Amino acid sequence: MRRLIDLIVSVTALVLLAPVFVVIALIVRWKLGSPIMFRQLRPGLHGKPFWLVKFRSMHESRESSGASRPDSDRLDDFGRRLRSTSLDELPELLNVLRGDMSLVGPRPLLMEYLPLYSSRQARRHEVPPGLTGWAQVHGRNATTWRERLELDVWYVDNRSLWIDLSILWRTIWLVLSRSGTGHAGHATMPQFRGREDD
Repeated sequence: MRRLIDLIVSVTALVLLAPVFVVIALIVRWKLGSPIMFRQLRPGLHGKPFWLVKFRSMHESRESSGASRPDSDRLDDFGRRLRSTSLDELPELLNVLRGDMSLVGPRPLLMEYLPLYSSRQARRHEVPPGLTGWAQVHGRNATTWRERLELDVWYVDNRSLWIDLSILWRTIWLVLSRSGTGHAGHATMPQFRGREDD
């Protein structure tokens, strides 16, 4: 049932939002240059990697050593607005269509975090990652890592179609209100360091 809903909603949204995709793509190209899309390997169901796609929201600015500059230096006003509206995540509907993700589930984080999770935290990968999730409607990026991962595990243990529908409804409200998109003292969510964040 979930997969059927994922397919119906993702196909419908991709068709209806096609003009929005084109406009955002043109603005990203104008403001940030090429590439328009950001692609990164993320862990999916059972930690299996997949290519997540988003609209790029940061400049490709690097240190003299070649390393990327901090997010706060690469994220300008345009990128912040794009993220606050969650419009940068619209291309993830393609991941839902392909079956890499679901509409609802724990957000796909970074591959480098996999060995840092406790055995309990790693249970977040027992279900497919989602466009939105239980943690996103309970603080989004404003929570601590410990709180966020515990919320993910709660969802794994209690997931149901009704909870999914509730999360989707609450996500619409959060996106419209633009709440919880940042973390105090950081341009984005701070890096997860494992047990140091417990």
